[in-house]
Amino acid sequence: MVRAIGDGLERLLYTRPVPVTTADQLKALLRWERGSTRQVAAVLGVSQRTVQRWVTPKPGSQGRPSPGHEQKIAELVRARWQPLIRARRRAAAEASGAVVHTRAWFGFKAGGGSSDDPRLRRVTGRLNGAVTQQIFAALDAGVSEKQHELILGHALGHLYFREAGHRAHGLHVTLEDIDFIEFALQ
Repeated sequence: MVRAIGDGLERLLYTRPVPVTTADQLKALLRWERGSTRQVAAVLGVSQRTVQRWVTPKPGSQGRPSPGHEQKIAELVRARWQPLIRARRRAAAEASGAVVHTRAWFGFKAGGGSSDDPRLRRVTGRLNGAVTQQIFAALDAGVSEKQHELILGHALGHLYFREAGHRAHGLHVTLEDIDFIEFALQ
């Protein structure tokens, strides 16, 4: 399942991209463990020789981790990547809010005379700190993407479609299908 909102929030927290390839991720793990293949092996739950084969593969040998190990390596790197920067950026986003820029399908539930059909719109809005805290809390709790869409749809509906409560009071906005989404600090 695509986690557009969760991935967008994670990109907000990093200043450098997380390594994508397994080889780069292994290099990062080795750097954090001061080059010790024994320590990396202990963290991953494999033998030291296995990590050595992964780091310096020889032609014709098993030089790649299994898909399960690749996933574990990726999760470890993502969890350890820029911890202080992540904490600072998250605190700043929760204190002063974040800017969200998205292109998504927005639907409406309103009184008679309006169309409920979803429409593709490009929306940019400033989320306050309380909404940003709510979105991060949902991310920490591991809620589904639909729940994130509900929270973000409510917030963007209030900001963009109801103009911060100045019009369209009975309008209920739903965020349905996200084409792209980006978050930035205010």
